[in-house]
Amino acid sequence: MLTKNKIVLVTLVLSLFVACAAWAGNKKIMSTRAARVLAERAIVESVYGLKIRSTEEVIDMVAASFVGKTESKTAADIQGIKIDEVVYDAEKDIAQATASISLDEITNIDGQVLNLKGKTFKRVAFATSTPANAGPIKALRAAELDGYKNLVKTVVGFTLESQTTVENYMLTSDAVKVKVMATTYLADLVDYGWDQESNAFVKFRVNVKDIEELIGAKIPGATEYVEVEGHGAAVDDFSDAHKQVATEDGKEVSPPQKQM
Repeated sequence: MLTKNKIVLVTLVLSLFVACAAWAGNKKIMSTRAARVLAERAIVESVYGLKIRSTEEVIDMVAASFVGKTESKTAADIQGIKIDEVVYDAEKDIAQATASISLDEITNIDGQVLNLKGKTFKRVAFATSTPANAGPIKALRAAELDGYKNLVKTVVGFTLESQTTVENYMLTSDAVKVKVMATTYLADLVDYGWDQESNAFVKFRVNVKDIEELIGAKIPGATEYVEVEGHGAAVDDFSDAHKQVATEDGKEVSPPQKQM
């Protein structure tokens, strides 16, 4: 039979157990594991490479008509990636993982054997279990793809198509479209961050000598390194401008449609 003191003790233990159970959970585990996986992907993209396909289009020189789309794809069998550090911010539910790899040689996404001479690549990735906190993280990923695209445009080049019509000395139509489709690899992430609006930026750098040896051609205007910057937004405040309907001769004109 339980005494009064024993009942009080059992109650306290049960209360403590319930409180601990309320504190415990899998949010931290899920966020940190997701960050690890994303950091591993970043390493694969830097070393092994990725395929980039991108289009940018401007109609009649109006920014509201601008359509930009970039897609990436990679797949690799790789060993030796290390997770050097994992940091978790419990208040914001954001995990940061730092991954690295040192390789002497690797066969890249194009099937080329790269002699890396033991070079170490390091990348950082972030993840969260809270969708409301994901804006800046998504912006950073968007900035990465923008940076990769700009790297391809600088190193490999791009295709530009333009059509302009003038009638009676007045511009009646103007369309510019830029297409990019290539692979990129050996990109070092040298800087990244966010501004006050949580828009992100990244800076990628590649060694000119290494890339010229791989592609078998000179990179115009390049010195020791090619460095590019990419940008990504946390909030879509452009859609309102893009969706605005113009009025011509009393008729509604829909904005240009996306094309690929």
